[in-house]
Order: sequence, then structure tokens, then C-alpha cells
Amino acid sequence: MVQVVAQVGHVREANGPRRPPAGPVGRAPYASRVLLADPGSALRDAVSVVALVGLLVVAFRHPRGRTEALAGIVAAAAVLLIGAVGVDAAADQVERMLPVVLFLAAVLVVAEACAAEGVFDAVGDAVRRAGRGDAHRVLLVTFLAASVITAALSLDATVVLLTPVVAAAVAGSAAQRPVVHSCVRLANSASLLLPVSNLTNLLALPDVALSFGGWLLVMAPVWVVVIAVEYAGVRLFFARDLRAAVPAPDRTLVHLPAFPVVVVVAMLAGFAVGSTYGVEPFWVAGAAALVLGARSVRAGHFTAARALHATHLTFGVFVLCLGVVVAALDGSFLRDVVGDALPGGDGLAALLVLALVATVLANLVNNLPATLLLVPLVAPLGTTAVLATLVGLNVGSGLAWPGSLANLLWRRALVRRGVPVSSATFHAHAALVTPVALVAGVVTLWAVS
Repeated sequence: MVQVVAQVGHVREANGPRRPPAGPVGRAPYASRVLLADPGSALRDAVSVVALVGLLVVAFRHPRGRTEALAGIVAAAAVLLIGAVGVDAAADQVERMLPVVLFLAAVLVVAEACAAEGVFDAVGDAVRRAGRGDAHRVLLVTFLAASVITAALSLDATVVLLTPVVAAAVAGSAAQRPVVHSCVRLANSASLLLPVSNLTNLLALPDVALSFGGWLLVMAPVWVVVIAVEYAGVRLFFARDLRAAVPAPDRTLVHLPAFPVVVVVAMLAGFAVGSTYGVEPFWVAGAAALVLGARSVRAGHFTAARALHATHLTFGVFVLCLGVVVAALDGSFLRDVVGDALPGGDGLAALLVLALVATVLANLVNNLPATLLLVPLVAPLGTTAVLATLVGLNVGSGLAWPGSLANLLWRRALVRRGVPVSSATFHAHAALVTPVALVAGVVTLWAVS
């Protein structure tokens, strides 16, 4: 599997300690230690924090790809120039994260090729037809589709490709609100099932003593319970909208193309088989992207330029630079605060605390940098502790806009298509469902582990 070692604690070791050891009378407060031993350390921490905040602002605004990549490069250069992280350590961090970024680029091509082949149009048509004018049936089919697509093609496919299709399927009806909000909730919550469903899972994978199949067996019950809670939450919160009528389906039937579905199924099987032999997922996803992309180009459904654009290479550069900035934060006050908040052991109470800490950190600094900071600290507690942390990083990241890039991409996808998005509705729905889904998921994980 992916040999991405997201243990930024080891990165700091390559640069030498930044803090003096505690004296015989005890460990002084962090601020006192750095000011007495190394006044420049406070400056390095400040620059690292500003760089991280700047990157989060860029992620929220989501400018053009070149601007996004440039912002990442500037932030990474700043922490390098100030000495917050060494060149060798930064290069090591990039090398460790590169397979995850390559996987993301490949799976985005697979998802875009599926869209070009008409897979998502067929799903949208199936949602409309299965509903037969009943908003509750439309919602149920949307849940099934979003859960499967998130697990198989990652959360980006759900928020960027599926959401506009299902929004169009129920356009003109009040049922559009619960349908589109289901997509963003499931983009986060339904990404628990497989190691490849979310970048957070891939970054944490080296610290989980499970194979691809083992992960599936442990997390499947958690996935089912969390999705059930999400479904009940949508039914409750949007009860009035779900009483609205849904437009009747068109007479023209949109067929689900077989070839891309077969390629995606083969890709998932390849992940499972490849993990047995140490084949990293980006090789399998890259092969699927090559096969499906070449076939789509030959059939005239796809172009090489569209395939290149689908990789979002500039975003990959942004993610790598974000990793460098997070590596610079290791050993700072932020790591102290997070480390002090973590419990010991892996009992139910400890697992709930881990999920809570992960949720808070994800919604403060986004779940991607939160994963890089938190997982190395939790890893010594064992596999169950890391998985509980991922419940917080994935399910909990749906609590506020900054929690997950999926939230921001979903918002942008709808706004660009003229679909109204209410921050009040998003956060009220999240506040109702997230705590229940979080607790239910952790309790289920504890029970099956």
C-alpha cells in the first residue's frame, strides 16, 4: 500500500531539537522556554502559523490553479527561508506525500472520464426515475449513489461531479435542498469505508496495521451506522422540503455505460490485490486512468487536454507545499496544545476524546493539515485510536466550512451553477447531525474492535 509516512514528528528530528529539555525543577511553559533558549523560535513559529492560515484562506477562496500553486510555493519558501524547516526535511516530506498526490491526480482523471462517458448523467437520471415524483425516494437513491461514489472514486467526485447532476435532476423543487446537502454530508462521512476514499485515510494508512481488506471489514459497520445517522438527520432537518413534489422524469432513458463501471470495479479490486504485494494505490489508479482515458479519447468523449486539466496538478503542488508548512509547525506551540489534549489508551472514553480533538482541529485548520499534525501523535496508541481519529477528521470535518476541502468545493460547484447555498442552513444541519454521527461511529468502531 501507500508508503506515505505522514509522521511529521520525524521531520523535526532531522533538523535537530528546537526546545531545551526540561530542567530538574520541571518543564517550563513553552513560551518561556523558547524565549530563554532561542528567541528566533517564536518568530519561526509565527511565520509557520501565518503561512498555514494564508494557505487556508487560499483554499477557502479557491482561486485559479496557478494562483493556488503560487500561494503554496510562497508559503513553503517562507518557512524554509526563516529556518522553520530544513531543506532536507522539506524534501523528505514532499517525497513521502508524493504518492498520495499522484493517487489523487489519477483518480480525478478516472472520475472525469466517467463523467465524459455519461456515468453521472445516468446516475442523475436514475435518481429522477427511481423517485417517480416522490422526494423521499429521490433522497434515498441519492444517498445510495453518493455513498458508493464517495467510497469508490473519493469525495471529490461526489461534490464536483455528482452534486450538480442530482441538483439538476430535482431543479425547481424544494427537494433540491435536502438532495444537495446530502451530497456534501456524504462526501465527508461516507469516505470512511476504504483507504482510498479520502486523502486523510491515505495519509494515515502507514500508521494503521490493516490491509485493504482488513480496513474494509473493520470500517464497514462504522460506515453503515454513520450513513444511517446522516440519512435520519436529513429526513428530520429537511422534513418540510421533502413533502414537495419532484418533477416527473423525461421519457428518454439515459443508460449507464458498462465500460467505465467495469474499469472502476477492476480498479477497486486492484487496490485490494495490490495491497497484498505492496503495490501502491497510485499505480493501480494510474493504470485505470490510462485505460479509461485512452478509451474515452478514442471514442471522442474526452480530450487529452481535458484529461490533463482533470489531474489538477496545481492543486497537487498546493498540497505538497501545505505538507512542508505543516512540517514546519511540528515542535511549535500548536503541537504542544494538541499533544496535551490527547488521552492515553484506547478505551471508549479515550476514543471519543480523540474523535473530538480531531473534529475541533479539523474545523480550525482543515482536516488535511490536521491529519499531518495529529496522526503521528496518535499512532503510538494503536490502530483503533488512529481509526477513531479518522472518524473525527472525516465525519467531524463536515461541521463548518473550513473543516474539509470537500465543503468548499461543494459550495463552489453549486454557486457556479446558480444554485443558492445558505451558510446558516449548512451549519444548522451540521450542528444537528455531526455530533450524533460522530458518537455513533466511534461507539461502533469500539464495539467491532
